[in-house]
Amino acid sequence: MSFLFNRLRGMQDILPPEGDFWRKVESVMLSCAEFYGFSFIRIPILEFTELFDRSAGDSSDIVQKEMYTFSDKSGRSVTLRPEFTAGVLRAVVNELSGNTVFPLKLMYFGPCYRYEKPQVGRYREFFQFGLEIFGGSSNLADLEIILLANQILLELGIGDFNLEINAIGCSDCRQIYLDEIRSFFGRNRDSLCETCNNRLSTNPLRIFDCKNDDCKKISENAPHTIDFICENCKTKFETFKKFLDISNISYDINTRMVRGLDYYTNLVFEFILDFDGKPLTICGGGRYDGLSKSLGGPDLPATGCAFGIERLIKLLHDKEICQNIQNNGIVYVACIDEESKILAVDIVCKLRSLGIKSDYDLVDRGLKSQMRYANKMGYKYVAVIGQEEINSGVIGVKDMSSSEVISFKLSNFAEEFDKFLKN
Repeated sequence: MSFLFNRLRGMQDILPPEGDFWRKVESVMLSCAEFYGFSFIRIPILEFTELFDRSAGDSSDIVQKEMYTFSDKSGRSVTLRPEFTAGVLRAVVNELSGNTVFPLKLMYFGPCYRYEKPQVGRYREFFQFGLEIFGGSSNLADLEIILLANQILLELGIGDFNLEINAIGCSDCRQIYLDEIRSFFGRNRDSLCETCNNRLSTNPLRIFDCKNDDCKKISENAPHTIDFICENCKTKFETFKKFLDISNISYDINTRMVRGLDYYTNLVFEFILDFDGKPLTICGGGRYDGLSKSLGGPDLPATGCAFGIERLIKLLHDKEICQNIQNNGIVYVACIDEESKILAVDIVCKLRSLGIKSDYDLVDRGLKSQMRYANKMGYKYVAVIGQEEINSGVIGVKDMSSSEVISFKLSNFAEEFDKFLKN
């Protein structure tokens, strides 16, 4: 007999032990951000559709093809968030007061939704961890975001990544560049795919993201953003590169990078790894000083980035970095008979009161099955209690990695084991 309901296409169930691994990854990211002075923000999954129309750009692929949009029971158009930044900014502007202290450094973690073709590592419900700094107009705010993203990757055990940066200009010089590339791609219109011909009049920057071979070949000869930025933008970019040099952050300049959302200005960046011979972006972001005003808010400089969690998790598994993050159970208390079960409950309660992660058998397994279970669940130590241990007053604890057995007095096992761990 089969179960009546299946998971929706493009969605995912994350069960133990994978769910526990996700939590460890999330914990590393949150801890790093907290160390850098970031505070956690939680926002609704559902927003008015216009928020994303105006922020992402009504010509973007996200708005035109990918958003989960529907009318609620009051007939209002609402959308499941396709990304966090617009919603975070909306929340910040709504709550701005005379007591707001800048810069405001925020972090978030949660699901987003885009209706696109499911692929390996890409789902219709996907998770992001992100960082935003509001009120920081200095290049140092951009540096802070990159330093923290760099630190997170190192803490997760990922070291073989490249940082790519580009200057795409302020709203004034960007318009000059847009006119230039419209002219360039217009001269090559006959060789562009149908989608890119449509982008030519709405958002020609998206042509750089096209996977069509002909479009990619044409893009290789397109003008570079960095050649059209104004003197002020050039000075800012040169200063930012000096900050990266001082911080010992290596980088490459990628003049083709524009990022996938319309609100970016000035600096954009991506952290990229070589994965199976192909570049894989695991974190991307940039500055978006004009977004607040475009949504009817105050002039509010802002910069940020986001990590794609599914892509990051897959990378950690494929590169076998998982064990650097895994922090499973400390001690499993195996019991042999009914009398030892009572002792096991007493010991585990005392261990837990001391902050030591511990567990015992819940399904009446035999000793061998308990040992296999403890090993599978990643317990570092296994303490065995039976009549022999009760009679002798001594309990043996097996180190599961070395098979060494350490003896402790049964009468004050929890306290002695706590001292052992601290030494």
